[in-house]
Formats: sequence, structure tokens, C-alpha cells
Amino acid sequence: MNILPETGFLRLPQIIGDPKAEPPLPPIIPVKKSCWWAGVASGRFPKPVKLGPRITAWRVEDIREWLAKAGGVEK
Repeated sequence: MNILPETGFLRLPQIIGDPKAEPPLPPIIPVKKSCWWAGVASGRFPKPVKLGPRITAWRVEDIREWLAKAGGVEK
């Protein structure tokens, strides 16, 4: 499993993985992009933070909290 930093932000490929990256990024939450955005819209997944006009990220703390509630091992 991925080791998350204590604080900071994660971009979407860091969360759902990116097999085309070099080196490939393994998923923390293995879902497709459309499923992730549907989950964000419905409140299932954490809300993003806009860091700029074209930069969306998620707080590491929010991802850790979601994993703990979902039964993940990352804390």
C-alpha cells in the first residue's frame, strides 16, 4: 500500500493511480476517473480543493479520514 505523507495535497492520479506514468503510480483508491468524480459529486469521496484555475487536489488528511472510515489500513 502507498505511504501517504503526513500533510499536503494529492492530485487525482496519485489517488486513483496512473499506469501510464513513469514510473507507474499505484492506486490508493482503485476506481476509474468517472467513478471518482461521481463519488465526489454525491459526497461519497472527499471534496477537492482548487489550488489554481487548472489545479484540483485533495488534502492528505481528508483521504486518510476517508480510508479509515472505509476500512482502509492507511492512517
